[in-house]
Amino acid sequence: MFAFGKVFWIVAQPLTLGLILTVLALLALIMGRRKLSGFLSLLSGSLLFVVLFTSLGAWSLQILEARYSRPEITTPPSCMIVLGGAFDLEVTAGRGGMEMNQAADRFIEAARLARLYPQAKILVSGGDGSFSGDYKGDADLSPAYFEAMGVDAARIIRETASRNTAENVGETKALLDANGLSGCLLITSAYHMPRAKALFDAQGLAVVPWPSDYRASGRVTLRLDFTQPTLNAQLTSTAMREWAAILASRMRGQADPLAP
Repeated sequence: MFAFGKVFWIVAQPLTLGLILTVLALLALIMGRRKLSGFLSLLSGSLLFVVLFTSLGAWSLQILEARYSRPEITTPPSCMIVLGGAFDLEVTAGRGGMEMNQAADRFIEAARLARLYPQAKILVSGGDGSFSGDYKGDADLSPAYFEAMGVDAARIIRETASRNTAENVGETKALLDANGLSGCLLITSAYHMPRAKALFDAQGLAVVPWPSDYRASGRVTLRLDFTQPTLNAQLTSTAMREWAAILASRMRGQADPLAP
């Protein structure tokens, strides 16, 4: 399932779909199928226009980000779960140090909370999610990060085997049970929280959602946007991937991330 998901997304992401439709249009034209070629060209152009020049991506992510908000903490948490995906594993392996990507706020927020609640354990869930499996995952890289942020690395519980969200949950459950931990804060990107929380709930793991790494302002409307096509494409790709993963979770009967 892990490999299928990787291959599926290589093909299904919006810019790749646009290229595939353009190639099919060219082939149809060569074969003399002018009407089909025109239809495929129109479809490709429309897809690329929506991806590059509308706010669809940010608007779609905003819907997911609105699902959960941070609760008021009345009792200091005993633990927090940080889902991986914040380190750029390939660049870190090549350059050394701790190179992070746009999801870095997951770990920034975890470090902030760790200093506020010094008794809380920190379970970092995330192995190497690449095809090659040649890199150190977020859990392996996290002790050096937290020590640099002034947090004792002895507080960290590392889950190094998972490669996706479903595996995050299964592997984390075993570690929580082994360490007698429950009621942890769950820290992940806000758009990712509905699916992650639903998967934890489906496994009978009560977690407190603590969203971070917001990608939309909360005031985005669906409109034309010619100012930032590269960012629009990135946001649309992220949104389509998450919505596709939500649909897959529901079809497999794992969880319903959008249920009340």
